[in-house]
Amino acid sequence: MTDKALTFEEAFAQLEEILRRLEEGGLNLEESVALFERGMALAKYCEEELDKAELRVSQLTAST
Repeated sequence: MTDKALTFEEAFAQLEEILRRLEEGGLNLEESVALFERGMALAKYCEEELDKAELRVSQLTAST
């Protein structure tokens, strides 16, 4: 599933799960780096979605 096919909520839930796994520890370096990379991609996607939502809200409130 690509990030674009995820809802914000799904992406955020995946990001939370990645953070939980990284905080727990017990992963080897390769697994940790792979999870970190995925987490960064999800964080970027979530940030972009939030920016779009903020723009939409700003446009709606500006027109009232």
